[in-house]
Amino acid sequence: MFQLRPSRTALIVVDMQNDFVRVGAPLEVPDARETIDVHLELLGWFREQRRPVVFTRFIAGPTRTLMWNWSPQIAPPVCCCWPGFRRSYGDVEGERDCVAVIDELAPLPGEPQVDKYGYNAFHRTRLTDLLLAHGADTVLITGTVTQICVEDTVRGAFHEGFQAAVVSDAVSSYAPDLHRASLETLAMKYGRVVVAQEALREMEG
Repeated sequence: MFQLRPSRTALIVVDMQNDFVRVGAPLEVPDARETIDVHLELLGWFREQRRPVVFTRFIAGPTRTLMWNWSPQIAPPVCCCWPGFRRSYGDVEGERDCVAVIDELAPLPGEPQVDKYGYNAFHRTRLTDLLLAHGADTVLITGTVTQICVEDTVRGAFHEGFQAAVVSDAVSSYAPDLHRASLETLAMKYGRVVVAQEALREMEG
């Protein structure tokens, strides 16, 4: 089993966007809010060590794609995850850009945001090139939803030749049984499953 090495590891934060995380969001994952503190700890460590942090954003609209069949909230009038579409949520004041990363985890200047039109953050994006440019051969993956975009991104990392570790206390789902099953599958064939403290201790050690 591979070891997490700080000089070769990048953090990928998957889809921690307003339209998934905020209260009353069209595709709300309430458990995602429970991972914010763990995300902040990981972000703090990677930023302090000057290691790459990449945020992914799921993008939809304005024209119909296959994805609309499985997530009808994407269609008007809801327009979930449409760039430039703003809405109000139950846990923050004022409107927010629905595709933006939540305020609590806002990317710093220079931290790349990779937009994707599907589940896998490596599919038809610049993510592989970004990681290689930073000398990364290993990715630590967090975010939402565990059994959909997180899992497909871990599989994508595997197929692109990256070692992947999923942070079990920094991923979330609306279906606990699918969350558990996804982590078991990933640990069996696609990478490691770790808790944040384990990952940080290993990289510091």
